[in-house]
This record gives sequence, structure tokens and C-alpha cells, in this order.
Amino acid sequence: MTAVPDKPRRRQFAGLILAGGRGSRLQGRDKGLVLFQGRALIEYPLAALSPVTTEIYINANRNQATYRRYGRPVISDAEPDYAGPLAGILAGLSATQAPLLVCPCDCPGVTTELFRRLAEALQPPCVAAIAHDGRRQQPAFLALDPDTRVNLQAFLSQGQRRLQDWLGTLPHTPVDGSDHPEWFSNINSPADLAALD
Repeated sequence: MTAVPDKPRRRQFAGLILAGGRGSRLQGRDKGLVLFQGRALIEYPLAALSPVTTEIYINANRNQATYRRYGRPVISDAEPDYAGPLAGILAGLSATQAPLLVCPCDCPGVTTELFRRLAEALQPPCVAAIAHDGRRQQPAFLALDPDTRVNLQAFLSQGQRRLQDWLGTLPHTPVDGSDHPEWFSNINSPADLAALD
């Protein structure tokens, strides 16, 4: 009798929602807590990530007590002065040994399907899978191997801050999201909020 090979074990992912910015283009409001169609913006990525992750971390540098009400670990940047999304990603990579599914807090159209695609695409030799909307890369929506943490620490120690520049240093693969451009519609200003509402 021929033995049937075991199915490859599915990787267990953690989620990371980036809600640590200043909200400067939204009049200083904490974007994750802004209401959109009766729900705080943070609730949309939480719902989308939950089916495909074992844990979800919220990266926030203010209003941590409010974010903790969602029952998820809240982590702050290790870097001071709102150093940007890379500081939040480093905090996430430092909090878990699992590969990460990363997204911003201000995209209410995101769904679980995008995260499934990102998770499936994260295969060696690539250590990052990055969403693409058919026109351009969407670098804040990505899957990351946990081993990228050391590389990111070195990148930040050189004074670098741009997410896209760091991702360009990694072996990565694009993930097609061109069939759902609404996944990437984000809210950066009161006008964006009004247009999407």
C-alpha cells in the first residue's frame, strides 16, 4: 500500500493593523477611531483579518485604552516621534514569531480575500508578498516573514523611513488585487470620508 503524503501544513499568521500615525491630514484625529457608516475604521480590518489569523495586534501610539476595548494586544512604536509605518511594522515583528499580515486602519473596503491571497503568496525564496492594485503597488498591504525583523532594524538604524524603499530591499512577490480596487480606498482627509460615506 502506497503511503499518501501529508498535506503541507498551513502557516499560522498573525495580523497587524497600523493605527499609529498622527492623522495630520485628518485634522489630527486618530484615524482608527473615526466613524464610517456607524463603525470605527479599526473595526473593518479587524473583521477582515480575524478569519485568517491566530492573533491580531493593533499598533497605536495614542488612545491605547480605547483600542484595548477591542480585546486585542495594543503595541506602540519603539521609535519615538511617530516614525511612520515601518516603526509600527517593527513593533509587530517584535511582538510575535509568526509571519505577519499587515494593513492600515483606514481602508474600510478591505476583505478577508485579500489577506488569503497575501498569505498564500508568501513562499520561499520571497520574504514579503505585497498587494498591487493593477496600477501601482500598495505597500501597506503585505505579508511578511518574521525573519525580516533584523533587516528592518538595520534599515531604520540608518535613518531610513520609507516603507516602499525597505520593501525594495527584500525578495518579494506582487499579489494581484486589480479585481477589487475598493480594497485599497483609504481615508486620509475629511473629503475622503465624505466621498466614501
